[in-house]
Amino acid sequence: MDTRYLFKRHNTWWVKIAVPRTLRDKLGYDLRESLKTHDLSIAQEERWTVIDKFRNKISSSKSEVKKLTKHLGTKVVNYMPPSDTSDSQYYHKVVDCQYACPAHTNVPEYIRQIYQGNYTEAYMINWESNVFPGILGRTCDRPCEPACRRTRTHEKPVAICRLKRVAYDYKKDISELLPEVPHIKTGKKIALIGGGPASLTVARDLLVLGHECVLFEKDHKAGGLMRTNIPSFRLPAEVLDEEVDLILNMGIETRFDTEITSMKALLEEKFDAIFVGTGAPRGKELNIEGREEASKNIHIGIDWLTSIAFEHTDSIGKRVLVLGGGNTAMDCCRSSLRLGAKDVKVVVRSPFDQMKASEWELEEAMEENIPIFDNHVPKKFILKKGKLVGMEFEKVEAKFDKDGKRSLVPTGADPVIFECDDVLIAIGQENAFEWIERDIGIEFGEWDMPVVDRVTFQSTLPNVFFGGDSAWGPENIIWAAAHAHQAAISIDKLFKGENLFNRPEPKTNLVSQKMGVHEWSYDNDISQAKRFIVPHADQSISLKDIKVEVELGFDEQQAFEEAQRCLNCDVQTVFTEGLCIECDACVDICPTDCINFIENAPEEELRKNLRIPGLNLDQDLLVSEKLPTQRVMVKDEDVCLHCGLCAERCPTGAWDMQTYLYEEAKSYK
Repeated sequence: MDTRYLFKRHNTWWVKIAVPRTLRDKLGYDLRESLKTHDLSIAQEERWTVIDKFRNKISSSKSEVKKLTKHLGTKVVNYMPPSDTSDSQYYHKVVDCQYACPAHTNVPEYIRQIYQGNYTEAYMINWESNVFPGILGRTCDRPCEPACRRTRTHEKPVAICRLKRVAYDYKKDISELLPEVPHIKTGKKIALIGGGPASLTVARDLLVLGHECVLFEKDHKAGGLMRTNIPSFRLPAEVLDEEVDLILNMGIETRFDTEITSMKALLEEKFDAIFVGTGAPRGKELNIEGREEASKNIHIGIDWLTSIAFEHTDSIGKRVLVLGGGNTAMDCCRSSLRLGAKDVKVVVRSPFDQMKASEWELEEAMEENIPIFDNHVPKKFILKKGKLVGMEFEKVEAKFDKDGKRSLVPTGADPVIFECDDVLIAIGQENAFEWIERDIGIEFGEWDMPVVDRVTFQSTLPNVFFGGDSAWGPENIIWAAAHAHQAAISIDKLFKGENLFNRPEPKTNLVSQKMGVHEWSYDNDISQAKRFIVPHADQSISLKDIKVEVELGFDEQQAFEEAQRCLNCDVQTVFTEGLCIECDACVDICPTDCINFIENAPEEELRKNLRIPGLNLDQDLLVSEKLPTQRVMVKDEDVCLHCGLCAERCPTGAWDMQTYLYEEAKSYK
């Protein structure tokens, strides 16, 4: 599977290339652009146009940036500088899975712990960064998996998300491992609005510092959209309750059944800071002909899922239409089957390959034989004797202009009519900030969203912060946790009177894995096994009960074998110039031909001169200092498998295998 320069977000393919290090002050670390497609084959073809555009931009900027140069008479040669591996981001970026994770969970380390049967240790590694391992092991959007280096050797990545679930499923009691909350408080009090993952994570981080947290939640239980919008056949209540209660039991003051209706009134309560983590609680409406008349049988998707979660709804009509192509739509259609619907259809405006639902969510729906009709624009609800009996749709096709902007153009075909008893509208979610007065100092911008700093998560009112879906719109739980860690740092700095933009550095360390000259303390054999399939409950059972979990998770043997597929990308190949005798033995044994001893040159030329040209600018080249022969060692980080053969073959120990430990800073560390 050729995914050079490509990565996925919300099941949509993007192009990303790295910016040469000499230009990063000007252009940033990388350039990226959405290809607006879910289809890999289309993305593979269209990426080159975007890449050419990016390369032209880089080329035009080169003359404006000061570079490392060597003068040869009047000639100037722009040599590649030696790699600065002391930069915390250098090796972090090489650990693709951890780098892609918004919370920067140490994926290789927790997978090694699972491989060794240390499930509790694996769980705590996750808990430190992503806070909800059991929940995310079932529901995460998995940004780590498309980045997995295993896709260089096999089509499918390591089942990172499902191994996270394994850590939860087989862990022991962790109560003695949780951080201690001090009895003596700082006197600072934070109001947390909304009981979802963002607010809970902020509380987890700040309680440990002695700050007091007061949680306001409009429902009678915490969990937010994790509880109300994720069906129990995907996320059992007992899993949700356990991980939410871990945080609540740390000492949060909870005010359930309390909806905040005025930010101004809350500010008058003299909290030292306020964090808004209300999610995106309002589903978008569809105002077309017949909507009002048929309102009894038309439901907003997220509200309907909430009603199921709190057991206010336990049935639906026999014929159900679900409008929308995101994850909420998939939850709605699958829930409908379990509440008794016999004929469930998903109808979406966009082409199938541009649906927003995660790939695995689509697969699960189709496994349950739910048909998906794409390129259908809803035109009206059809009523007979005042009762909803169907919907009319217009067939369209997607057209793109030169800038890649999509338009849905009618095909001219006859209208399509689908019969139905109920309709679930799941065409998107939006924030609802009517409760925030516009005269209190909080500025609002595009889409009526608050203006929030992307580094500090601070609003234009200094003591009010936003995170999760409340900051920039709907995202996944893992993003909420990542936002919250940074917001907690900012809130603590605010209390201390410190500059919020002076962010703490991550904790990093390189540890040699040598047990002998050519022996390592980790298993560096590369398993050739294909990705293991997660067992599922029998449909004859799971489709009859909405509380029966569909995915059963790996057993311990399956987890052991899947964990062996990990390439240990955090174990870095570290090169020491002074020990190298330039025998080229490492070049001979490298299975991917990623090691080169060549003359230095400008980066563009150097990449072309490698044994295998380094075409993926998204990964750096590891460049050494000049060696005695005037050559440099260049290793393409993009295709290195971290197999350790170079270090095993090296007669002088110039190559070493060293584990790179990277831990994102937390407010309490």
